[in-house]
Amino acid sequence: MKKVILLFITLFSLTYLKAQDFTDALRFANDEINGTARFRAMGGAFGALGGDMSAININPASSVVFSQSEASFSLDYISVNNETNYYNDVRSTSENSFNLSQGGGVFVYASNNPNTKWNKFSLGVAYDRTGNFNDSWTALGFNPSTSIAEYFRGFAEGLPLSDISILQGENLSEAYAEIGSLFGFGNQQALLGYEGFLIDPVSDTDDNTSYINNIVGGNYSQNYGLNSTGNSGKMAFNAAAEYNNVLQLGVNLNVHFLNYERNTIMNELNFNAASVVDTAIFENFLRTTASGVSFQLGSIFKVTKEFRAGLTYQSPTWYNVSDETSQSLTYRFNGASSLRPLNPRVVNVYPEYKLRTPGKITGSLAYVFGERGLLSFDYSRKDFSETTFRPTNDPFFAFQNEEMSSLFGVSNSYRLGGEYRYKDFSFRGGYRVEGSAFEDETFGGDLTAYSLGLGYTYGNLTFDIAFSQSERERNEFLYSNAPTFRETANVNTKLTDIVFTLTLFFSFSF
Repeated sequence: MKKVILLFITLFSLTYLKAQDFTDALRFANDEINGTARFRAMGGAFGALGGDMSAININPASSVVFSQSEASFSLDYISVNNETNYYNDVRSTSENSFNLSQGGGVFVYASNNPNTKWNKFSLGVAYDRTGNFNDSWTALGFNPSTSIAEYFRGFAEGLPLSDISILQGENLSEAYAEIGSLFGFGNQQALLGYEGFLIDPVSDTDDNTSYINNIVGGNYSQNYGLNSTGNSGKMAFNAAAEYNNVLQLGVNLNVHFLNYERNTIMNELNFNAASVVDTAIFENFLRTTASGVSFQLGSIFKVTKEFRAGLTYQSPTWYNVSDETSQSLTYRFNGASSLRPLNPRVVNVYPEYKLRTPGKITGSLAYVFGERGLLSFDYSRKDFSETTFRPTNDPFFAFQNEEMSSLFGVSNSYRLGGEYRYKDFSFRGGYRVEGSAFEDETFGGDLTAYSLGLGYTYGNLTFDIAFSQSERERNEFLYSNAPTFRETANVNTKLTDIVFTLTLFFSFSF
């Protein structure tokens, strides 16, 4: 049996199947820099300031602002609390984790050539985590009208019965793998619904293309749970230079990565005498890995000794993405004493596909009060509707791109930060608003966050700590790729983050 299943996996890897949708694209397109404790405490408003390792991933000109070479690394504790409302039943869940959120170093050296106005140069490498996917939430409630059977019927409608059935001499694993190889993801869903008795054909003939639900009557008790793990990050290889002590210019070549795993389970019960099935348990697993590249161009200009302005262009990110999925269905006939498993035991390995996420423009202003402190403001604009699956001439990807073009819109983000210094101590605060990626904000609202922090310098070492808390409300599709089962849960997420950073300053010369 193991040999048979491995054969199915190999066949799937060579077949052009698709299960991606706009939620996958949005996961890649979000790129929030977590960063150092100082960066987090000031709301990430560092586009015109520099002088911080995480600022390099916002504006590549930041590295040449350093007065000397330095290295830093950061650890953080993240608590994700979700409050979910599904048909007026409210549930709360939480997820906690420790992570390495940042690390890197920059080498700064002054020019010894008296005949040039290029007076300082820097080279650096900076890693920052851009996404934390450790999450869990539960949606529990009584759905008055729509059973999970509608999920399967939506995929089956219009398909010949012969293309979603187990043929004579086949077992479930063989049929699931072959149907997926020949017809794709939608036919596999219809197969599970039909073989699990959740749906039936209107006529029991091979050319039948119309189906009915076997779970009827309404008032379905549904319990949906999601658990996910993983993270995304960016490694920036940086170079920058300062001209005439007033203009800093920099460039980043970025390498991106993403690892994501998600398990969802829907448990539905009904007590309706007319239903053929009274229990359905539908479980899905997804693993996504990706790598990508992008670049950034940045500048900081000292308008006066105190006043600075910054401008950064972040290119689109070009990703290569791989997905794996597996799923199973368990059901029970109405009034029966035991459950019946329907598990294909097949892993769908999808061909690698390409995704381009949108670029971003950031404008920044900062005012430095000598040695006493500073104020800083960043504004960013990012058009999520430019997110694109490739190749664009593929019919499935063309449909997804059209859907993203209508669902997504321009996100405007604002970050404000301040710092006050007293002797060896620094006191910090920040506030930020990250605009929704959706044109209709009922799908996902703005993220708002505030932050506080403290720093202490001891010789060539700096110790920093920051506390930040953000909140965002969204309507989450239980199955975003379903043709007709379009149920959503309202999820309000509050994320609490505590960051610790150690920074070492040192001299470097050629």
